[in-house]
Amino acid sequence: MKRKVFDLRPWSRALRHTQTMLHIPGFAIVDFTAHEVGRVLDVLFGSRTVRILDHGFRWVRVHPTGTGEGTLGDALTAMLDALGQVRQLYVDIHGGEGIGEGGLPWCDDLYLDVIADWTPDGRVTETHIIDGDELEDAVRAGLVTPALAEAAWSHARTVEAALRAGTYPPLRVMTDYLRDPYT
Repeated sequence: MKRKVFDLRPWSRALRHTQTMLHIPGFAIVDFTAHEVGRVLDVLFGSRTVRILDHGFRWVRVHPTGTGEGTLGDALTAMLDALGQVRQLYVDIHGGEGIGEGGLPWCDDLYLDVIADWTPDGRVTETHIIDGDELEDAVRAGLVTPALAEAAWSHARTVEAALRAGTYPPLRVMTDYLRDPYT
């Protein structure tokens, strides 16, 4: 596993940006806005390409706190365009999480991710589990046990189902935050 800290300030793609942090019971929220970018970022989403970074785009991370180190979990990032429309939901599947220096959330990444679209009326209509090849490589390299890899796949399928059903808890936190950013 690799430890990832959710801090986009050093990201070379974003030439001018702001990042704010907010802690609410059970969650850390990191709100990053790329005011000016050097290179846009387009990614595959199923059979189509989706732009997830351009001038004025925001990435809002809703990171649950409290599961701790060594516990299977997940964290949501919503990628929004300059008009505030969600372009993609991205869920990191992890093997532990916490809050580090400067109050920034970290997770021990298990390579699998769940991506989803989100309609303006608040529904998820399409999901994909991605980066299974990275998880397989980590198992072959001895970085992740086969049992943990199977648990990560099971957890990713559970997250995918909850996103489609509209019952994924960080999605509600994100929706509430985007409506009223707890200022």
